[in-house]
Amino acid sequence: MPELPEVETIKNDLQKVILGKKITNIEIRGGKTVNPVINFEFLNGVKNKPEVFFKILKNNFFSGISRIGKLLIFEIAGGKNFLLIHLKMTGQLIFLGKGKMVAGGHETGGEKELPNKHTRIIFSFGDKEKLFFNDLRKFGYAKIVDAPELGKIREKYGIEPLTKNFTFKAFSKAIKGKNASIKAILLNQGVVAGIGNIYADEALFEAKIRPERRANALSESEKRVLFQSINKIIKIAIKSRGTTFSSYVDANGQKGGFTKLLKVYGREGEKCRRCRGIIKKTKVAGRGTRYCEKCQK
Repeated sequence: MPELPEVETIKNDLQKVILGKKITNIEIRGGKTVNPVINFEFLNGVKNKPEVFFKILKNNFFSGISRIGKLLIFEIAGGKNFLLIHLKMTGQLIFLGKGKMVAGGHETGGEKELPNKHTRIIFSFGDKEKLFFNDLRKFGYAKIVDAPELGKIREKYGIEPLTKNFTFKAFSKAIKGKNASIKAILLNQGVVAGIGNIYADEALFEAKIRPERRANALSESEKRVLFQSINKIIKIAIKSRGTTFSSYVDANGQKGGFTKLLKVYGREGEKCRRCRGIIKKTKVAGRGTRYCEKCQK
């Protein structure tokens, strides 16, 4: 699943190529992908139907793109409604036009042929450019919300790394008294927004903390080191354009580079780059989890 650094990269790339472009058509190929939740008064109570999606988007344009955690937020011109896209496990967003390709998300192997069997939505723009929303397993979604609904959604997310709200005091308070494993806490989007399996493992390795440790058993110094490690790992990952982009080349010819910097994720059975111990794999919080049994306590 694309995590905070990958979604941040997608957001930054798409901002350069789709803002202000007139949306001339929307083709929906997977009904379950589209789930509009809209301002009832504005659209006379009509909801959850493709025609609502068309009515709001067609002949309109995106005026901005933001993000919270792993959720992309496309501001629709006028500021009353927003298109939310979540890529979940296997979602992709691929922009094609004028010799450019901007792509991000899960790799399915069908990116060279668009649309393909995994294409769920196609956004067409006035200059014959297109944005494809592909999803192999159909867990991702696109829905339209108004400003009040967006506010409610934002409230469900926890503090986010690298933002002004992500202070050590806030982080310490968020995990205080929680008896779950620290890995489970980091994966909980209502506690810390944007961290998934890859960066939870990498941050815990950086902090020398075993993933199954109970959050309420961490010392004050361990919590502080973990807080610093989260910010460090996420910052480097964003700068490297994430982990899951290595097969993609964007309009500037850039590739994701954090794959080369992974210390534990995907390295089970290999030697630890810090202590030369062996990287192990287990299951914590229902997820495959990598750690060094020698230097993570």
